[in-house]
Amino acid sequence: MKQIRIIHNTEYHYSEPVTFGPHRLLMRPREGHDLRILGARVKIEPEASLRWLRDIEGNSVGIATFLQAAERLKFYAEIDVLLRDEPMVECLIDPQAVSYPFQYPPDEQVELVPFRLPSYPYDGPALYEWTRELYQPGQLIDTWELLQRLNTHIFESNAYEERWDPGVQLPHETISRRSGSCRDFAVLMMEAARHLGFAARFVTGYIQMSEGQHGSTHAWTEIYVPGAGWQGFDPTNNKRAGVEHISVAVARAQEKAAPIAGSWTGPSNAFQRMDVQVQVVAQDMQSMV
Repeated sequence: MKQIRIIHNTEYHYSEPVTFGPHRLLMRPREGHDLRILGARVKIEPEASLRWLRDIEGNSVGIATFLQAAERLKFYAEIDVLLRDEPMVECLIDPQAVSYPFQYPPDEQVELVPFRLPSYPYDGPALYEWTRELYQPGQLIDTWELLQRLNTHIFESNAYEERWDPGVQLPHETISRRSGSCRDFAVLMMEAARHLGFAARFVTGYIQMSEGQHGSTHAWTEIYVPGAGWQGFDPTNNKRAGVEHISVAVARAQEKAAPIAGSWTGPSNAFQRMDVQVQVVAQDMQSMV
């Protein structure tokens, strides 16, 4: 086991006071058999009321409501989590799904339908041509090998760039530009996997980097494999999601997993910039509460 502290600070700066509509926060990790939250502290400026709910995917969502205008909007969170840090073991896969193509079991197909439908159907032709480099129709291939090929192909054929623009690039844009952010790569992998018939979803969260390094929020993809369940793939780093990946939210569409989403009212040119700082650091287990 290991104890991790996540420090997440996001600030929006404006040239004059503006008013804020409700904001939706996804900053609290998803708890499960491999992660437990020991404590969480959230500070919001200007002052806001904050309530928590579970959305349809079981994500923990904070809804912040504001009563006053301000030139700066700040969301600051400190979260201590306990992680199971055992080495990754190869999950047992249903014998019927060891080789691709395969059919999902009948008792799982209904629940998986939304995750197999494309979010960007007009990108189908571009994805068809792009995936032909990895798989030819009628070919029999090991399922894990195909998924790893897809993960590695995105990593090797694209250059990473940090983008603060809202939303994501469309899959065909990432393919043609050969560059993108982690969320662009996650969307490309999600849509390519769906094009191949897999159930896939978008994941946002944090990743523990080397000591002394700071990062930002991260995004990757989960693909449902019979017998193994939802398995994470991180095309930005060409690896399977492991103990360094801390999931905060999952969604069928990436816009529903944005770490912070909301609105503001004021002059159209009032917005100046957004600053995001994230630290994911190991803690002394003796300080565990």
